[in-house]
Amino acid sequence: MTKKERILLAAQEQFGEHGYTATTLKMVADHAGVASGLVSHYYGNKDNLFLESGRELIDQMLGILTDKAKEGKSGLEALGIFVQAYFDFTMVHKTTFPTLLRSSPFSDEYPHLDRTHIAEKFKQLIDRIEDYIRQGMEDGSIREVPLPQTSYLVYGNIVGAVRTEFLTPFQIDNLFKDACQFIIRSLART
Repeated sequence: MTKKERILLAAQEQFGEHGYTATTLKMVADHAGVASGLVSHYYGNKDNLFLESGRELIDQMLGILTDKAKEGKSGLEALGIFVQAYFDFTMVHKTTFPTLLRSSPFSDEYPHLDRTHIAEKFKQLIDRIEDYIRQGMEDGSIREVPLPQTSYLVYGNIVGAVRTEFLTPFQIDNLFKDACQFIIRSLART
């Protein structure tokens, strides 16, 4: 792993654990085992590092989810695989994923941060969901639903389950499995 990659991973872990406000560039540098000036050299300032941490995670996640969803034989099946892969990604990346919760356009942490570019990345996830829904309506596996509204509702269910898992004291057995089944049942042609 290069020093730049170590810095980004350290930033994701520190922002995920401590949030934007409490994380300092020095904390990131110490966690990465590099000089503080190197963090600024590669990423400029804390805002840029925070947003790049989120963008990189979304790119990584979108690639994995899209590849897995290719296994689906119908739009509904591809959507189910995509949603389950999203939940699986959050658990595999438990130390870094909270950075996405904190940097997302749906977050109220540090509201003055310009999230335009990160919002575009999140929109790619929503667009992919819309593609699977459209495919499912075309192949008959998904009932007729309004687009793009339904893709946002599906994503809202995903985000709600993830936020419940990561940010609340509630311990709900099988939350991700049940959320995935709920999404699929709500769209499946009966």
